[in-house]
Amino acid sequence: MAAAVSDRIATLSAGGGLVFGCDYNPEQWDRSVWPEDVRLMQQAGVGLVAINIFGWSSINPSRGVWDFSALDEIIGLLHAAGIRINLGTGTASPAPWLTAAHPEILPVGEDGTVFHPGGRQAYCPSSPIFRDYAAEVVTRVVERYGDHPAVSLWHVSNELGCHNALCYCTTSAAAFRGWLRERYDDDLDALNRAWGTTFWSQRYSSFDDIDVPAQALSLRNPGQILDFHRFSSDEQLALYRAEAAILRERSDVPVTTNFMVTAHIRNLDYWTWAGDMDVIANDHYLDRRLDDPRGELSFAADLTRGLAGGAPWLLMETSTGAVNWQPYNLAKAPGELRRNIAAHVARGADGICFFQWRASTQGAEKYHTALVPHAGEDSDQWREVVELGGLLDRLGEVAGTRVEADAAVLFSWESWWAIENEGRPSEGVTYLGQLHAAHAALSDAGITTDVVRPGADLDGYRLIVVPALHLITDDEAAVIARAVENGAVALITFQSGIVDEQDRVRTGGYPGAFRDLLGIRSEEFAPLVPGQTVALTDGSTASVWSERFKTTDAEVVAAFADGPAAGGPALTRRTAGAGEAWFLATQPSRDDYRALIARLAETAGVAPIPGATREIEIVRRSNGTDSYLFVINHGDSDAEISLVGHDLVTDAPATGLVPAGAVRIIKEDV
Repeated sequence: MAAAVSDRIATLSAGGGLVFGCDYNPEQWDRSVWPEDVRLMQQAGVGLVAINIFGWSSINPSRGVWDFSALDEIIGLLHAAGIRINLGTGTASPAPWLTAAHPEILPVGEDGTVFHPGGRQAYCPSSPIFRDYAAEVVTRVVERYGDHPAVSLWHVSNELGCHNALCYCTTSAAAFRGWLRERYDDDLDALNRAWGTTFWSQRYSSFDDIDVPAQALSLRNPGQILDFHRFSSDEQLALYRAEAAILRERSDVPVTTNFMVTAHIRNLDYWTWAGDMDVIANDHYLDRRLDDPRGELSFAADLTRGLAGGAPWLLMETSTGAVNWQPYNLAKAPGELRRNIAAHVARGADGICFFQWRASTQGAEKYHTALVPHAGEDSDQWREVVELGGLLDRLGEVAGTRVEADAAVLFSWESWWAIENEGRPSEGVTYLGQLHAAHAALSDAGITTDVVRPGADLDGYRLIVVPALHLITDDEAAVIARAVENGAVALITFQSGIVDEQDRVRTGGYPGAFRDLLGIRSEEFAPLVPGQTVALTDGSTASVWSERFKTTDAEVVAAFADGPAAGGPALTRRTAGAGEAWFLATQPSRDDYRALIARLAETAGVAPIPGATREIEIVRRSNGTDSYLFVINHGDSDAEISLVGHDLVTDAPATGLVPAGAVRIIKEDV
């Protein structure tokens, strides 16, 4: 599968190298602008253009009326210029006439609010009416363009579930009941056991009595909420599958949709989606609301590569500068765009596409930056875009290579849903917060990591990090135990292994599924309040969490020196077979976490990439013959790194000097 995916991305580039592309919305511009747009695309080196993403009302302006004249024209212009097309199905948002004729398709929030049209995705994902009309649009589009030589990729809808992932309308409730019947084999007793409905007199006597977990007077049933997340992810995937089936029946062109592997989208379990994609594609924007936006970028890129099974992937959307949907939409600093793009490519992206081509002058995204800014060609931003296009062209030989990683981090959307469910021990513990902290420690220590799902094959990974994997099955936990027995070093952190797949707490002492592997038994959580820190006996400091536990046959490496768990263990180690299992009961400071990871890596025999620090990001891609070292200096000081080879950025022999804010991509002498 991986080789096939890599080949499919290569077909999106005329030269077989890295893809440079964008979203284009020609319907927002007078036809007289289109030839100029195509000329500028050629100047910048843009080779793949996504169109018709939000085209429903343009090609189907009213019921039964179809007009493809404008789409025909722009496809002809792009094709004549040698630009390949990522053709959208046009179903991302229904045309206004549809919601006016069928207001019953509108989505409903958990408080009962009906969300009206005027934005986007104004539809219930379970609505058969919406699905029927969407299928007609897809059929019309593929029948017209399925054999067009310029069409190189099909783009189903757009960011499925970005706004309407969770719908609480009566149609969704009926679909939820049907999903539950299938999941529990029509066995109501099995559902009642899974949800623990004996609590608060919630036991169901009929599937017909079950509703969606809408807003309630008190805390809601966590098992029901968890299943509703699963159902909602499956409903969005069903939308994709329905459109993809129509496309594949009439076209041999690869089919995909754009994932949203990012910090603020959590409602879709992309592990269950990945196998349906011909190309793994992701949208990613710097989230300035986070403490470490560029660290989150690197984690998201590694996770996207994990969804691709380690193969190259496509960055479907990103921005040249500020976005329009954060409280403070900050401009990128000089050189930051190049550093961001280098990080994506370093971590496996074989294509870089931007939203969008030309900055809109109207609509909700008119202040979202684009390849062609409002200022036009005579602007620093446009010149930076042209330079970036040249760099991506020079990096063409990197395409198809793979990221080298000896470590793995386990990640689960289901665990994300469960750990942040209602009534949890501490709102200060966020799932991504723990993932980001662990990933940053690995990166700071010069350890490149793959991100894999629970239950995935861990052979070949010598260091395995399991941050806050709250929900895990017994079989998935056994995979980790076997990896340790076979020689891996595993670090398992607090709040891991606590509940099973039904969100049922494992009794007998925390951390449940990992208790025997770790050789510990915890009796009580002792979370810390915001701003509170604790000291450990090894001189490190930590925050967020502590707990009161004892070792059964593990060694205490460090204890809590103060705080609510003072005197008890904080970091333990247990030998298991040929490997070691470590437990971390708190969140160390960033420097202390890096030091811990470096210690574990040495134990595991994982060699860090020399020169990597918090500010110096270093990743290697290779193919068995050629090796490329990406060095990104995010800091304010120049760095000296041992580099031997040819620098593809400067097109000159590597010197070892990486100036502040600079990127060096070295084809290494091997």
